[in-house]
Amino acid sequence: MSDNVLEIKNLTKVFPGVRAIDDVSFDIRRNTVHCLVGENGAGKSTLIKILTGAYARTSGTILLNGEEYAAHNPKEAKNKGISTLFQELNVVDQLTVEENLTLGIEDTKFGFLQKSVKIKKMLEVLKSIEPSINPKQKVGRLSVAKKQIIEIAKAVASEADIIIMDEPTAAISEGEIRRLFKIIKNLREKNVTVIYISHRLDEIFELGDNVTVMRDGKHIETKPVAEVKDRSELIRMMIGKTVIESYIPKDTKSQEILFEVKGISNSKLHDISFDVKKGEIVGFYGLVGAGKTELARAVYGADKYDGEIIFKGSKLGDTPSKAIKAGIVLVPEERRTEGVFTILTIRENIPIMNMGKISKAGFLNNAKERKIAGEYIKKLNIVTSSMEKETAKLSGGNQQKVVFSKCLFADADLLILDEPTRGIDVGAKGEIYSIIRQLSNEGKSIMMFSSELPEIINNCDRIFLLYDGRVKAEIENGTDINGEMIIHIVTGGE
Repeated sequence: MSDNVLEIKNLTKVFPGVRAIDDVSFDIRRNTVHCLVGENGAGKSTLIKILTGAYARTSGTILLNGEEYAAHNPKEAKNKGISTLFQELNVVDQLTVEENLTLGIEDTKFGFLQKSVKIKKMLEVLKSIEPSINPKQKVGRLSVAKKQIIEIAKAVASEADIIIMDEPTAAISEGEIRRLFKIIKNLREKNVTVIYISHRLDEIFELGDNVTVMRDGKHIETKPVAEVKDRSELIRMMIGKTVIESYIPKDTKSQEILFEVKGISNSKLHDISFDVKKGEIVGFYGLVGAGKTELARAVYGADKYDGEIIFKGSKLGDTPSKAIKAGIVLVPEERRTEGVFTILTIRENIPIMNMGKISKAGFLNNAKERKIAGEYIKKLNIVTSSMEKETAKLSGGNQQKVVFSKCLFADADLLILDEPTRGIDVGAKGEIYSIIRQLSNEGKSIMMFSSELPEIINNCDRIFLLYDGRVKAEIENGTDINGEMIIHIVTGGE
């Protein structure tokens, strides 16, 4: 038997006007963790969709275990031994955890569901990753992180030769990541190959045996991870240039206070107080369950709270509509479900939070709408063939830029960013960070909530550390920051 479980030869996929995969060839060795990296739009997702049967190739050959492979749909791919954990959540909120785990592979007898070995195996895997999840609980009541864990458990428990994991750690905590990594490493010993896609480059170095880099639909290089010198080398291969990852100090000591939070509390938050100055980028860092999203929602008025919030010297109302009217906007963690209307075009999305500026007496001014959309597409470098493109068809990074455009058009003075670069590649992250810094330089204030410590350290002027719904420490950036000390605090240490 060949050492290669997959052999991809001269693979090409052409859409009308776009060559998404351009003559790609590389091999994936059996019983390894093979990492696949590249910017959004590099061709990773198209390649995976061909492997999973969602897309048909235009030309080229794929060998699976030495035999010609061409799945016509995801179910056929799964039957041939390829299982996939997609980046976007694929759970049914109305069903229980147990029902989600076995959805589509249920065993029945006379029309009744049967408790099977498959259910038992999936529940055992789930328990090994996150024992706190109750199998009888409705999925809709779980956090984004725990919904992701259900998807991971389902993929890991399937009897597959190859498991494709697309950003599996995007919304889970450090502890959960450690458990997942242990499971992935154990899979190699059970003759399972993992194709691992992640924008978190540190994960590539920790987990990967080999790495394939793609750019603009082309195969750039495949090599052992041990032969990659450092992050900079990997980034250069991915985007063709070096990205500077460091904090740029600025003086905020003399700036006026724009936003004050005084002792807010609810079922998730406990007596939180802080302020934000005009033009300041303030970061909030904590692991999953620390209260980041809950704090973002509370200060935006999406969740009720006790306490007081002062904005521009006046008490802020307690609803999102009042926040928007005052000049506060939220870039949510879930951009596809909460940030944009994916069925609408870019042109239709951008002005949607401030329609009064492009309408009169209830009638839309189409010329103004097109003008505004064009200005923001240019200003934020939204990569698209047309402003009439459906937002759903954009890459993750460009969707996020549409969300930013909406918020900027709303004339906001304070932007609340909840995981602003989740699932976005290195190049797009750099562009988003540049946008954030430019907004800060223009006098806009930013509150950034993130579970990625480098993101917080490299962008924020002040950092608040959260644990169990409380602010545990405040750090002024611009001096040496002890990463180990930060992790100690956000994991409950004193």
